[in-house]
Amino acid sequence: MTSFTATYSPEDNKIRIYASSRLDAETYAQVKEAGFKWAPKQELFVAPRWTPQREDLAIELAGEIEAEEMTLAERAAMKAERLEGLADKRHAQANAFARRADELSQAFYMGQPILVGHHSERGARKTQERMHSAMTAAVKAEKAAGYWLGRASSAEHYASRKSDPRVRANRIKMLLAELRDLQRGINRAHAALAIWEEITTDEQIRHALGNRDSRELWSGYDLYYKVDKGEITPADARQQCIDGATLAVNGPNRGRWIEHVLHRLAFERSMLGDVPRYDGELTPVIIQAFAREHGAESPKCTAIAAAVFRLESPVPLPAHIASASTLELSESDWRDLMQGCGYTVPEKKTRRASRKPDAVPLINPSAEQARQLQAVWNLRMVAACKGKYGAAKPAEIYTTTQAIYSENSKGDYALFKTVEIAADGRRVRMDWQGHERVRSGEPVARIRISTIGSEFYKPDSVVVITDKPGKPLPIDLDALEADARHAAAEETAA
Repeated sequence: MTSFTATYSPEDNKIRIYASSRLDAETYAQVKEAGFKWAPKQELFVAPRWTPQREDLAIELAGEIEAEEMTLAERAAMKAERLEGLADKRHAQANAFARRADELSQAFYMGQPILVGHHSERGARKTQERMHSAMTAAVKAEKAAGYWLGRASSAEHYASRKSDPRVRANRIKMLLAELRDLQRGINRAHAALAIWEEITTDEQIRHALGNRDSRELWSGYDLYYKVDKGEITPADARQQCIDGATLAVNGPNRGRWIEHVLHRLAFERSMLGDVPRYDGELTPVIIQAFAREHGAESPKCTAIAAAVFRLESPVPLPAHIASASTLELSESDWRDLMQGCGYTVPEKKTRRASRKPDAVPLINPSAEQARQLQAVWNLRMVAACKGKYGAAKPAEIYTTTQAIYSENSKGDYALFKTVEIAADGRRVRMDWQGHERVRSGEPVARIRISTIGSEFYKPDSVVVITDKPGKPLPIDLDALEADARHAAAEETAA
C-alpha cells in the first residue's frame, strides 16, 4: 500500500507530496487535476503554489502537512550540482568529438586534396563527412555544456536572491496588496448585503438591477435580463445576490486565503527581524494608514479621550483587526496591535528642498494695496498712451476665491495668471538683447492678475484672493503712486 508524506515550504509557497511507490491511475489523475506535477529528479509531486484545494488533497492523502526540512538554498545547491554534472558530461563529449575530428583530419595532413576519379575518392569523402559531423557534434556539446552551467548558476542566484532583504521587503508589499484584494471582496459583499436590506419590493429590485452596478449588488451581469424576461422572479434574484454575498463573507475559502497570507507575512517579517513597537507620537492618521494597509474599507479614526482612539468603517473591519465595524483601544493597545500585525510606521518624509532656493515669494496683497498698485498701472497706461491713436482705459482690481482662481488659471489663454513684478511695480518680462533673452528687471514678488475684459490700452487687473490672508508687497507703493501722478500731470501739461 502506498504511503504519503506532505510538506509545505513558506520560502517558495509550495506543497510537496512524497509517495512510497507508484500511484494508481485514480490517485494519479486526482493529483494531476489538483495541479501537482511530477519532479523526476526529486521523486516527488510539487504544486507551483498553495491553494485550499491542494492543501485539502495533501491532508487527505498524508493525514497532515509537515514543514519542509530541505531549505530553498539546499534544494538549489542540489539542483546546481546536478546541472553541473550534466555540464561536465557534455563538456567531456565535446572533447571526445573534437579529438575524433582531429584524428580524421590527419587523412588530409599537409592539405592533401581529394583525388577526383581516383579509387580513394569515395573513402576520402566519407572521411571528410565523418570529420565534419564530429566537429558539429563537438560544437553542439560545448554549447550544451555552457547552457547547463548557466542553469546551475541561475539556480543558485535565484535562491540567494529570494533571501535578499530588499527582495523580501518587496515580497511583503505584494502580500499586503494580495491581502487588501481579498479583504476588498469581503468589504464589497458586506456593502451589497446592506443595500439588499433596504431593497425588498419587486419594483425596487427591478430598478436596482437595471440601474446600479452589478458589482455593488453582487449580482451577475445578466441577472437583470433574466428578471426582465421572466426567467426568474425579482424575489429569487434578490435572494441569489444575498446568498452570493453571504458566501463571500462567511465562506471558508476566502477566510483560508486571508489566514494563509497572514501566515506568510509573519514568516517573511520574521526573516527580516523583529518588528519594532512604535514609540513615536500616535495619531489618528497613523492608525488609519495601518487599517487601510490591512484592507479596511474607508477607515476613520478619531481621538475620543486622552490616549484613546476609535477606528470606524462602514463595513466590518478585517477579522485579524476586529470582529465589528468599530474598534476602540487605548494608545498602548493600538501600539501592541500594530506590532502584532507586523505594521511598521513609515518614516516621515523630509520635504524636498525647492530647486529655486531664492524663489520670488507669491504674495496675495490686501485690497488697499491692490487698489494702489492698480492706480499706478492705470496712471502709467495714461502716460504711455499720450499722443497715440487710442485713449487709455482704467482697470479695476478683481476679487475671487482660491478655488475659482485655481480652476481658471491653467493654460496659455487662462483668465488668471501669476506674474513677477520688480521694485518699481512693473511686470518683469523677457526681452531680447542681442542674441540673448534677459529679464527686464529684477523681480521682488509674484502677484496674480486677471485678463478678464482685457482691451487695447487697458492694463491687467490685480487679483485679490478673498479667502486667503493678505501680505504686504515689498515695494514702496506711496512713492510709486506719487511718481506716476507726477508723470501723468507733466504729460497732460505738455
